[in-house]
Amino acid sequence: MTFASEYQQSIAQPEVFWRQQAQRIAWFKSPKQILSLDEHGHHRWFADGQLNTAHLALDHHVLEGRGEQIALIYDSPVTKSKAQYTYYQLTEWVARFAGVLVNLGVQMGDRVVIYMPMIPEAVVAMLACARIGAIHSVVFGGFAAKELAARIDDAEPKVIVSASCGVEVDRVIAYKPILDDAIAMSQCPPQHCVVLQRDVAPCALQAPRDLDWQQAIEHAEPADCVSVNALDPLYILYTSGTTGSPKGVVRDHGGHAVAMEYSMQAIYNMQPGQVFWAASDIGWVVGHSYIVYGPLIRGCTTVLYEGKPVRTPDAGAFWRVCAEYGVSALFAAPTAFRAIRKEDPECLLAQDYDLSALQTIYMAGERLDPSTYDWVVKHIQRPVIDHWWQTETGWAIAANPVGIEALPVKAGSVTLPSAGYQVDILSPTGQPIAANEQGIIAIKRPLPPGCLPTLWRNHARFEAGYLSTFSGYYITGDGGYKDADGYLYVLGRTDDIINIAGHRLSTGEMEEVLASHSAVAECAVIGQNSDLKGEEPLGLVLLKDGVDIDHDQLQQELVALVRQNIGAVASFKQVVVLQRLPKTRSGKILRKVLRNMANGEEYSVPATIDDPACLQEIEAAMRQAHVK
Repeated sequence: MTFASEYQQSIAQPEVFWRQQAQRIAWFKSPKQILSLDEHGHHRWFADGQLNTAHLALDHHVLEGRGEQIALIYDSPVTKSKAQYTYYQLTEWVARFAGVLVNLGVQMGDRVVIYMPMIPEAVVAMLACARIGAIHSVVFGGFAAKELAARIDDAEPKVIVSASCGVEVDRVIAYKPILDDAIAMSQCPPQHCVVLQRDVAPCALQAPRDLDWQQAIEHAEPADCVSVNALDPLYILYTSGTTGSPKGVVRDHGGHAVAMEYSMQAIYNMQPGQVFWAASDIGWVVGHSYIVYGPLIRGCTTVLYEGKPVRTPDAGAFWRVCAEYGVSALFAAPTAFRAIRKEDPECLLAQDYDLSALQTIYMAGERLDPSTYDWVVKHIQRPVIDHWWQTETGWAIAANPVGIEALPVKAGSVTLPSAGYQVDILSPTGQPIAANEQGIIAIKRPLPPGCLPTLWRNHARFEAGYLSTFSGYYITGDGGYKDADGYLYVLGRTDDIINIAGHRLSTGEMEEVLASHSAVAECAVIGQNSDLKGEEPLGLVLLKDGVDIDHDQLQQELVALVRQNIGAVASFKQVVVLQRLPKTRSGKILRKVLRNMANGEEYSVPATIDDPACLQEIEAAMRQAHVK
């Protein structure tokens, strides 16, 4: 079957298509009701099915005779430690920690907050919750106490699972004081905390609330998998960059499991036994979908990496991991490869490693600019697949479906919508617009399996934020266009469009132009207020290591490049050279903070920021350059 015929069936006959995909996983009770409406009149998948996600990810493979296959590889250059666990070993470990939770009174539907670094115990805790039907909510390790408290109050967990500390390249972050402060602030404190003591920085426990992980697991009996309904929640994940009250995306068991199995095959072209590495964090949706659940449900070996793409110890870190474990597919954000390119512009370190097992590189999480795409293709000589998805969808809205049919690549495009996603480009009034015209990216309902059915305890906010703008559509919040071949181009959040004297222009397009300059390692373009034109663009650039160029000369060259590629209408006149850009821990540039800075507006430091100290440097650089 070609992808075109498969996609067409998924849109024209969604129940037939997804029934076929659902048959690929091991249900306890196979669903007969494929697509139905819930009490809110919204579409739901596999409503009468019964299954267990942890069983699919672990026990099923042991029963199928693959218990001795490696399930999880842990590689931690920041602690200089490594470990590997077979499917059998991981199943036994998860069952025993599930027993710990049962001993603490955790039952089906109870919530468990997981506040941990990138260590195997975090994966174990997630799967243990799934095993007993509890709902986990992973909060990125190191989040500030106030942000953690807000998530505790929203999820109301019976238990929190944590660790004494997290380890970064240049520092150790003590988690327990943050956890204690968050619980003190919380209106709904947990009954118990299970804390893993890490040798690098043990912590004091508060009896009887706190339990030592190792002691608790030694006294627990393994817990069996329970059967849950397909519509039962598997997890709550709070979206990054949340302001105000937390926004908890809910993922259900049934649709999620089917989507994970399908996407691992169709998009990532992974077969059981192959090694898959998503170089992300379990605190983000990528970590949920493609560090933990997707690879394990598919029967692959997954890599859990506690480190950075650079400085652990150098810019060859990614290539070392790929070579050492025979990684077939590598998935990371473009910012990771820009960091590598900045420190190793000619990618010389990759030559030190055998990358023969590496078949494909995937990128998502932010726009993949053509210069980064070209750099990776040139130096690694592998297909680079740009794909686009959201925390809310849980898997790719659009991608190159190489597991079905490798389609021609167009740099800057995320290729075609994935099966089940009917993507339209709409005008501000909700009307479909012509090819090559920019508009609002929307998905016609029903959304395919795996997408969020609601927000945790706030369905009204779900409808208002995603469904009410245009009847029959889910609004992605992103802008873009389709070309004549139906290829989708995602230009960024709709608030990353600036209005210059009545002309709506994408900052993403300008960033592509700046990134094409040989001296530029990374960049961001933001809108700053203008009395004359409403808004004008400001370019913020990082230089490649070793580049020595006069900043005035660079500005002249970049202004000329934008004029040549976009035109004088862009009114691009000013460039500021920075040492760092403010980013979330997942690598997304904090553009709203930069806009506030450039316009002399107050801003709050997001809990998701990776390096708060860089903000003062940026403000100083803007003042020196006479930005507002």
